[in-house]
Amino acid sequence: MSRPHLGKPATPRRTKIVATLGPAVDAPETLAALIAAGMNVARVNLSHGTADDHRARVVRLREAAAAADVEVGLLVDLQGPKIRTGSFRDGPVELVEGAGFVLDIACGDDEGDVNRVGCAYAGLASDVVAGDRLLLDDGRLVLEVTGVAGGRIDTRVEIGGMLSSHKGINKLGGGLSAPALTDKDRTDMWLAAELEADYLALSFPRSAADVHEARRLFEKAGGTGRIIAKIERAEAVVAAAEITRAADAIMVARGDLGVEIGDAELPGVQKRLIRLARDADRAVITATQMMQSMVHASQPTRAEVLDVANAVIDGTDAVMLSEETAVGSHPVEAVAAMSRICEGAERQREVMAGSYCADEAFSRVDESIASAAIYVANRLPVKAIAALTETGDTPLWMSRAGSGIPIYAMTPHRQTLRRVTLYRGVFPILFTPTGNDHSAINRALIAVLREEEVVAPGDLVIATKGDMTGVHGGTSAMKILQVDDSPPPAA
Repeated sequence: MSRPHLGKPATPRRTKIVATLGPAVDAPETLAALIAAGMNVARVNLSHGTADDHRARVVRLREAAAAADVEVGLLVDLQGPKIRTGSFRDGPVELVEGAGFVLDIACGDDEGDVNRVGCAYAGLASDVVAGDRLLLDDGRLVLEVTGVAGGRIDTRVEIGGMLSSHKGINKLGGGLSAPALTDKDRTDMWLAAELEADYLALSFPRSAADVHEARRLFEKAGGTGRIIAKIERAEAVVAAAEITRAADAIMVARGDLGVEIGDAELPGVQKRLIRLARDADRAVITATQMMQSMVHASQPTRAEVLDVANAVIDGTDAVMLSEETAVGSHPVEAVAAMSRICEGAERQREVMAGSYCADEAFSRVDESIASAAIYVANRLPVKAIAALTETGDTPLWMSRAGSGIPIYAMTPHRQTLRRVTLYRGVFPILFTPTGNDHSAINRALIAVLREEEVVAPGDLVIATKGDMTGVHGGTSAMKILQVDDSPPPAA
C-alpha cells in the first residue's frame, strides 16, 4: 500500500467558493491569502487579459496551492459572443430620454458620438424590429427600436444616462442570433487545454447542440476538463433541461440573464435552475454581483449577505466572485466574508437534513451505491463517507442526494481531486491504494481519515469502492466500518 500525500480541505464549509483571478490577486502573498480564506476553485476569465497573463496566473495558482497543501480547481471561462457598442470619439456621451440614437454597423469603431455609435456584431440589425427594446450596459440604458434599414438601427432613448465605449447590448426577451462559439473561443480552447483546465465554461449557449460542439472542440484541442454551460440567454432558460443534461455543470450567470428576462423573473428562475441541476445530477454555480459592493467596500451589504445565503439554502454547489477578487480593493476579505456567510447558512436545519427519493430508479450500479450510502448515512450516526473514486462521479451523486455528512473523494488522480473541489460537501484526499485486498484498503483509508483528524476511535465510516482498483465506473460495494482504537501508523 503506497503512502498517501494528503490534500486537506481548506475549510469545513460545504458550499464551494469560485474566485476570479486578476490583477488584484497577482501578488503571491495575496493569492496565498485567498486560498487560506477559502477559495476552492479559481476562475480565469478569457474576456480580459492576454494568454501570457493567464499562463502566469495559473502557474502562480498551482504553486500557491501546492505550498498550502490543498487542491484548488481551475475554471477557464470563454468570452462568448458578447455584443458591444463601438467606441466614442470624444469619450462617454449622455443619452437623453426621448432623444433619438442610432446603432450603425457602418459607423467606425472610434467614430461614435452623441447621435450614433457602431456595433461589431453585423447581425444585430437582422435580429431586431421596430418596437423591440435594446438594453445597454447591463440594462442601465434602454433604447426602443423605431426603425431598421440595412445595417442601421434607429432608436428612441427610453431610459437615458452616460454611455461609454464597448458596453454590452442585450435584447429584452432574448432573440439575438450570435453563435455561442466565436473564432476567439475556438482559439482559446487550445489555451484552456494547455492550462489543464478542470472546467471550461461556455458562454451564451442556446441549446444542447452548442454544448456538444464545445465539448467536441475542447477534446480535439486536448482538453480533459468538464463543460459548464452558462445560462445567460432567455432562450437558454427555455432549453435549460436539455442544456443541463448535455453539460457537466451549469452556471446561473445572472448578469446578462437578468437583463434579458427582467430582474423580476430572475429569483424564480435561479431557484428553478438550481433544482434542475441537482435533479439531473449536475453541479451548479450561482454567479454575478453576489458581493458587488465589496469591489470597493470592506464589508458586504445585508442584501448581499441574504443573496449568498439564499443560494446556499436553495442547494447551489458553489457561489462565485468576479470583480470582487479580480480587480477589487478587498479580494481576501470578500472570500472570507462569503465563506462566513455560507457556513452560517449551512447551519440551518433544512439545509443539513438532506433528502432521499425512495422511488427513484437507477440505470447504473455505481449510482445506486452512491444513493444507498447517503440513505444509510442519514439514518446511522456516521461521521464520514469515504468514496474511493476514479472520476469523481460517485461523490457527485452522493452530494446530490443531500446530507450533512462530509464526503471524502479518495483518489490517486490529481485531476479528479481538482474536479471535486466544485461539488457541495465533497472534499478531496489523495489516496493511492495498491492491489485488491479490501481489508488492507479499508485499514489504509481509515488511517488516512484519522491522520486528517476527521474521525476518531469508535466512529462509523461508510466506504464505497469497486472490486478492482483503477477501473472507471466500477463502484459496486458499500461497507460500514468502525474506527478501532489502535494507534494510527507512524507518518
